Amino acid sequence: MASYSKQMQKIVEDYRASREPWPASAKSMAAWAIRTGRWELPESAAISKCADDLASAMREEYFVDKKGRRVRLLRPVQLRRDDEQMVLWDDARTAPRSHMQLSFQQERKRIFWDCNQLKVGVDSYNDSHPKEEQIEMVYNFENDLAEHEAAGESAA
Repeated sequence: MASYSKQMQKIVEDYRASREPWPASAKSMAAWAIRTGRWELPESAAISKCADDLASAMREEYFVDKKGRRVRLLRPVQLRRDDEQMVLWDDARTAPRSHMQLSFQQERKRIFWDCNQLKVGVDSYNDSHPKEEQIEMVYNFENDLAEHEAAGESAA
């Protein structure tokens, strides 16, 4: 049985082979997939969808700390319990240090992997276009952070 991701990729492939407009948004492709009977929401997916929506809402909730900084209110930690992968959320104002430290470490690791993927993409593009001026990226954010802080801008 193909993975869900492979099934989604097949829907994109079918969409591209259809007479629908291309390039297209994921929303347009989803509407087409539902309309043509290629995708149906499994019952278990409703819980996952609600959980995803809750997680998105939790990521968007902030409070202002004593120094006027806009800080994310709820912090996630990904862990495994009883062979089940889960994400536990806690309030940054009351969470134990161990939760916050793990949350910050995991977020840093996600940022690293995003930077790594960016580097792979830039390197691949540069290798594929050797006659063009090479695109260069700086992955040290210390100056960006210092400038942002000096300008008095709060984190988004």
